Amino acid sequence: MSEIDSQKAAELESELASLREKNERLSRSLVGARQRIQELGDQLDSLSKPPANFATFIGGHSADHSVDVLMGSRKMNVAASPYVAIEQLRPGQEVRLNQEMVVMGIGGYEDTGQIVHIELVLDTQRVLAKIHSDETRILRVGGRVMGTDIRVGDTYLADLRSGFILERVERPDVEHLMLEEVPDVSYEDIGGLGRQIEEIRDSVELPFQQPELYREHGLKPPKGVLLYGPPGNGKTLIAKAVATSLSHLAGERNGEGATRSYFLNIKGPQLLDKYVGETERQIREIFSRARDRASQGIPVIIFFDEMEALFRTRGSGISSDVETTIVPQLLAEIDGVEQLDNVIVIGASNREDMIDPALLRPGRLDVKILIDRPDYAGSLEILSKYLTADLPFSAAEIAAHGTADQAARALRAQLADELFARTDELRYVELTYNSGQRETLYISDFVSGAMLAGIVDRVKKLAIKTFLQSGERGISRANISAAVRAEARENSQLDQISDPEEWAKVNGRTRGEKIVAIRPL
Repeated sequence: MSEIDSQKAAELESELASLREKNERLSRSLVGARQRIQELGDQLDSLSKPPANFATFIGGHSADHSVDVLMGSRKMNVAASPYVAIEQLRPGQEVRLNQEMVVMGIGGYEDTGQIVHIELVLDTQRVLAKIHSDETRILRVGGRVMGTDIRVGDTYLADLRSGFILERVERPDVEHLMLEEVPDVSYEDIGGLGRQIEEIRDSVELPFQQPELYREHGLKPPKGVLLYGPPGNGKTLIAKAVATSLSHLAGERNGEGATRSYFLNIKGPQLLDKYVGETERQIREIFSRARDRASQGIPVIIFFDEMEALFRTRGSGISSDVETTIVPQLLAEIDGVEQLDNVIVIGASNREDMIDPALLRPGRLDVKILIDRPDYAGSLEILSKYLTADLPFSAAEIAAHGTADQAARALRAQLADELFARTDELRYVELTYNSGQRETLYISDFVSGAMLAGIVDRVKKLAIKTFLQSGERGISRANISAAVRAEARENSQLDQISDPEEWAKVNGRTRGEKIVAIRPL
């Protein structure tokens, strides 16, 4: 082949390759255009497709692969697509239906609706729920809450169109009041209240330990106990210790060692609600929760702190008389037809004179225990809980007394001696009685467990400051004296009440005689 022919053949091959490439590009463009036309066609079909329907699943039938659904107010039996696993559907769940009313897909659960309160659990699938104050309905149990512990008084989200309860809703206004804690306080942690502890153990623990003996002697365990007296003397500590002790007793009775007890700590002022009926509802829920727990054989303590703020004498309100409905609600719970087995109500109050007398009658809070201010011996016992041998003491104190335990005992005695001294520096007020007699009160007349704990804290802080300033480590006698003097200077709220009658009620100093005048010293 000549050179010219070879050149032409090469040009023809190059032209052929170019045409082949253009043909391939055109083919790809045609395929892409065809796919795009198909997508546009599918989009057009979807836009013109009839809307899907949603319904609520009630139950399924595997025999014919059909399901019962609620659509609005209509109950229907419809077919399900073979691709839908009806065994995975739960009552209350949403399903998607096509235009032929065939179930094509599975949805979730409704997440909005009406808040309802459970009044009665009828069976595993139905409950009686309170919708409004004047309306109750029987509702079905939805799939998400099936098999859970549904309790009377609990709050649930409900879809009233389909008649299902769907989700438990925590009510912070009630839940924060009902701390189902197990207190870690024992009787050994409490000092100076041996007689009161024995009284409350006889009233609360003995019926729990010996129910047969109580029945044999025709005795009924008390429903409630009132702990009253000046503030800061251990009323709350005693209530917590009772709960701890009951948990151990229940464990021994069941052969399990220490078991669980419930301590529902209800603070009176927090329970008050500005909306009519809300406080009463919360009281009902508290007792409902307690009965539910107690039905399992677990002891429950319902502790009402600052009881006079919530259950004061009816008719004594200044701006409103909320107690006219709150007090009867508590009385109804204590006296109700439902038994309060394993449930004990303990109230604490600094002003027992303000509590409605109906609550203090036999059969209600019929055991009343005075938690009074500690005397000298009681103060030493309380100090032994705070000023202990494991604290650092100064070298001089250890040298003077031999051991840390003896030093701690000596410093406790010094603190009590100085606190109970009748010196001018520790005088507080002078009281004048109706008979004309006068009485001078000292700081020792107002000693409380809280005050003693505060003085020991002062001692520890002073010891730290002494170490930082002088390098001398440990608690010394000088720290004790300085702490007592500081407490005497700062504890001035005792002479701030000018009304003699009010002062006597707050401070618990009446001597059976009316106070007519108070003179701060």
